[in-house]
Amino acid sequence: MFELAVTDVAPADLGAARMQMALSLGWHIIIACLGVGMPAITLLAEWRGHRTGDVHYRLLARRWARALGVLFAVGAVSGTILSFEMGLLWPGLMGMYGEVIGLPFSLEGIAFFIEAIFLGIYLYAWDRLPPRAHLLSGIPIVIAGVASAFFVVTANAWMQQPTGFDVENGRIVAVDPWAAMFNPATPPQTVHMILAAFMVAGFAMASVYAVAMLRGRRDRYHRLGLLLPLTVAAAITPVQIGVGDWAAHFVADNQPVKLAAMEGVFETQRGAPLHIGGVVVDGELRYALEIPNGLSLLAHWDPDAEIMGLNEVPPADRPPVNVVHWSFQIMVAGGFALLGLAAWLGVAWWRRRELPRSRWFLRATALSGVVAVLALEAGWVVTEVGRQPWIVYGVLRTAEAVNPAPGLVWGFVLVSVVYAVLTVATVYVLRRLARDKPVPIAPQERDVTDYKVV
Repeated sequence: MFELAVTDVAPADLGAARMQMALSLGWHIIIACLGVGMPAITLLAEWRGHRTGDVHYRLLARRWARALGVLFAVGAVSGTILSFEMGLLWPGLMGMYGEVIGLPFSLEGIAFFIEAIFLGIYLYAWDRLPPRAHLLSGIPIVIAGVASAFFVVTANAWMQQPTGFDVENGRIVAVDPWAAMFNPATPPQTVHMILAAFMVAGFAMASVYAVAMLRGRRDRYHRLGLLLPLTVAAAITPVQIGVGDWAAHFVADNQPVKLAAMEGVFETQRGAPLHIGGVVVDGELRYALEIPNGLSLLAHWDPDAEIMGLNEVPPADRPPVNVVHWSFQIMVAGGFALLGLAAWLGVAWWRRRELPRSRWFLRATALSGVVAVLALEAGWVVTEVGRQPWIVYGVLRTAEAVNPAPGLVWGFVLVSVVYAVLTVATVYVLRRLARDKPVPIAPQERDVTDYKVV
């Protein structure tokens, strides 16, 4: 009965549902990444403050904790919106496969509550707990945040490689939620996402202090505010590029259509070249720089390996190639740009044990937060749009899962307004926090609050 109904879904409503989900996910993922990465960096600053006795670390930890509280509250709102959208926009998915992928969402809810409880303790017990106890109270926040990201991404990984169920006479049977959660796509996708969260948090935090230093605030507080998160992000960047290669090999082995869209390959061929740039016109990738045999070598460790082209599948089963191809290009370019910044920092620290003195380094660091977010968003576009037209790869089409009720366009308009308000409110509150002076730690340390903090 549902399959008959979805044939009447207007293209505008299907497009609106997809755009609404894209807006919600694209907005929430930034806040979620900050929520995963910032607690660990904040705890690192607090730990360094206790270990070295440097009050600047502890002032940074207090400042970052306050921002983290704001972001957690905003993330709870956007996450709640997403929860409703899964049921309202995609009843064909949740109605049929909810019992298969319900486990990770339940576990994510438990992790969220643990994170909320200990975040409350951490925020309000600075002067009520011994320093070591307060530091320890932040560890569950880090663990719960990473666990929350892991559980959510396993559900998305299942949509890429559905396992843990059988279908008999159109009904789902033999459900194994654990097999569904730990599907073949889970290892590369969860590791890739969690590392991306730490990169986004580290580069975004460092970029704020880079802007302040460009404006002349070169005191120790701002130098540490830049150096600590930037060091974390820089150390993770080369690891992330290696994990990205692992994820790309998984796509090559399990989602050849997505790989063909990522590289704009239309004809099946051996020794396929790697494409840099280019645009698809009339079923052909044009104006791209080609590296001979590069794609075959990177995808299968064999320069003569065969790469399947998009012409092997019907046009209705192909993703929008230009969107996927350029998103992949942006993700890779952003990743290597951040790797270059990490190398710049590493060489300067190895030679002089200090930050690079060039203003160009500060300018690059100021841009690194934006670049990290763009790479993150582009990567998710590759993951999600590259799977189209399937919402569950090879099993359920997006058009079959969407709510057949008319008027989804108005829901998209309403949600767009909500996110516009959330964005303005979040930026306003964070800017107000940025203008405040650091919270004093002890009477003898009040003199350090004279710093103008960003």
